[in-house]
Amino acid sequence: MHMIRLTPLEEDTGTRLDSFLSRRVEGLTRSAAARLLAEGCVTCDGAVPGKSYRIAGGEELCVTLPEAEEPEAVPQDIPLDVVYEDEDVIVVNKPVGMVVHPAPGHPDGTLVNALLHHCGDSLSGIGGEKRPGIVHRIDRDTSGLIIAAKNDAAHLALSAQLSDHTLARTYECLVMGNLRQDSGTVDAPIGRHPSDRKKMAVEPRNGRRAVTHWEVIARYNGVTHVRCRLETGRTHQIRVHMAYIGHPILGDTVYGARKPVPGLTGQCLHAVGLRFIHPRTGQPVELHCPLPEEFRQQLRKLENKG
Repeated sequence: MHMIRLTPLEEDTGTRLDSFLSRRVEGLTRSAAARLLAEGCVTCDGAVPGKSYRIAGGEELCVTLPEAEEPEAVPQDIPLDVVYEDEDVIVVNKPVGMVVHPAPGHPDGTLVNALLHHCGDSLSGIGGEKRPGIVHRIDRDTSGLIIAAKNDAAHLALSAQLSDHTLARTYECLVMGNLRQDSGTVDAPIGRHPSDRKKMAVEPRNGRRAVTHWEVIARYNGVTHVRCRLETGRTHQIRVHMAYIGHPILGDTVYGARKPVPGLTGQCLHAVGLRFIHPRTGQPVELHCPLPEEFRQQLRKLENKG
């Protein structure tokens, strides 16, 4: 058991407590928050609130959390869109909604579960039993290319390329508003949000260096189609950086408008390109995958609006 203390922000006033907790406590679903409330594990200014309590503003909340159990990764027969595969690496086009590895709240149905079934025992063990083969991650609601290593030598080589930026990742996204310049760079450190532990934020004092290069592909009415290239790979980096410069990603209900966009199940962010040096041959490998249908549908809507 461990306890965390939370102080709601002004913008949280009127929010149901279970909804507030699911947003502010990392890994906590709304149903799990409701169970904590029902079990008396949440206090508000020292008293146990009712299950329908709404944030008044200024109160202090104490939440007692049970120790999370790490789920075991097991093989599952889940279809994979394999873009490239050989004896050393596998590159997959991950769909929106798929979590990369098992975690509390997402015990199965992940990319790791699918890879274990597809690859059998031929995955690198460097990531441990929970994350076999995983070299880098992309968010659950981001789609696109992700690479996994089939042996330890490949894993070490690809990890080194992540560090020295020879493993290059390119994304396309739709952002809100019209970017005035045709290209630019966001160089702003990213760390955990000081009050909302489920979010990241630009943190000049405590953040880690984060650099995103962007260029405009096309401009529409109130929305811009952008290509982003990661120089670093911080959690939620593109989402945080684009929101930081005033252009959150379309459909991003965490860093942008909270209201979902009709026709989108996640944010309009897709890993379109991946370039790396093959760990065995030393030859460059460059891969691309098309935009998902939901993304293309949003583009068609914007083009039809003129």
